[in-house]
Amino acid sequence: MDLAIIGASYLQLPLIEKAKEMGYTTHVFAWAANDVGEKAADYFYPISIIEKEKILEKCREIGICGICSIASDVAVVTVNYVAEKMKLPGNSIASTGKCTNKHLMRQAFEANGDPSPKSFLIEGGIDVKELSLKYPAIVKPTDRSGSRGIYKVNSAEEALAVLKESAEESFEKKALIEEFAEGQEYSVEHISYNGKHYFLALTQKYTTGAPHFIETGHLEPAPVTDALLEKVKQTISHALDSLDIKNGASHSEIKIDDKGNIQIIEIGARMGGDCIGSDLVKYSTGYDFVKMVIDVACGREPDFTKICTPAPVESRFIFNQKDIEELNKLKAEHPEKLIRIVDFHPENIGQTTDSSNRAGCYIRRD
Repeated sequence: MDLAIIGASYLQLPLIEKAKEMGYTTHVFAWAANDVGEKAADYFYPISIIEKEKILEKCREIGICGICSIASDVAVVTVNYVAEKMKLPGNSIASTGKCTNKHLMRQAFEANGDPSPKSFLIEGGIDVKELSLKYPAIVKPTDRSGSRGIYKVNSAEEALAVLKESAEESFEKKALIEEFAEGQEYSVEHISYNGKHYFLALTQKYTTGAPHFIETGHLEPAPVTDALLEKVKQTISHALDSLDIKNGASHSEIKIDDKGNIQIIEIGARMGGDCIGSDLVKYSTGYDFVKMVIDVACGREPDFTKICTPAPVESRFIFNQKDIEELNKLKAEHPEKLIRIVDFHPENIGQTTDSSNRAGCYIRRD
C-alpha cells in the first residue's frame, strides 16, 4: 500500500509516522530543506509541493492508493488535484478554490447564508474610503494562513497604509478588508467522509491580540455550554456544505460574542496546525484524528475507536524567556503534565513576527 504525503515539515511528521505504523509505504514530496519528514519517509522526492503536475506524474508511476497532508493550505491544492486526476478520495478543484482563497470563501458563505464578516476584495479602482464598512476592520491576504499579513485597522487611512504590505504576503498579490468580528476565538475540528461531517472537537484559542493576532495557545475541549456547542456544530456543518467539502479533515476558525452570536472567520479543508489535530484532538477526545485522515484518503470510513482516555489538554507557544521559565517550572514541579515539546528553536526567542517563527511549542495536560 503506497501513500503519498505532501509536505515534510514537523507538522507532517505525525502523519508519516502513523501511515508507517498502519503498514503503508510512505512517499513524501517537498522541497529539499533537511526537514524531519525527509528522513522519516520511506521514499522522499525533492519536488516542491506546488509542482502538482510533477507530483501527479510520480504518483501515477508509483500507483498510490491515497494522497493526503495535514495543517497546510498550500498542500491542499496539490492533494485534491492529484486525487481528482487519479480518481482517489478528496475534494473537487472548485471546493479547493473556495477553501484556499478567502474572497471565494466569503462569496460562498454570503450566497448560502453562513454568518461571516462583511468583506471586500481590494483591487484596481476600489477606493477604500468609499466602502460601506464599519471600523475597526481586518486587512488580510486572500490566500495565506499562519497570521501572515494580518492587520487590525481603525480607519480607512490606516487600512491604506497596510494594504500593499498585506497584499505582498499573498500568492496572488491581493488583499481583503473585512469588518472586525468581536468575541472569543475558537476553532472547530471535523472529519468528513462522502459528504457526511463528523464533529470532533471545539478548541479555545488564545492570541497576542492586535495588530497581528498570533496564536499563543489552545485549550481543548473549550468550556462552553451544551446549547452553544450544538449551535456551533450546526453552523459549521452547514458551512462545510457551502464550501462543498466532502472528504477529509477540516479546521474552522470562528468567533463567538457574549450573546452567543457566531461569526465564521475562515475554514480550511485540512487538519488544524499548531498541534491541534495531531495532539489536542487525540488527548481530549481519545480519537485518532491522524488515522482518520489516512483512512478517508484511502476510501475507508473514519475509525472512531478511542485510543486513550479523554482529558483536557492544551498547547502553549514559546515567544520569550518568561515562556521558557514557565516550561522549566512545569518540568520541575509537574513533569507528569508535560506530554511533549514540539519543534523548539531557541534562536527565535524574542524574534516572533508570525506563527511560522515562534520559538517552539509544548503540549500539556490542563
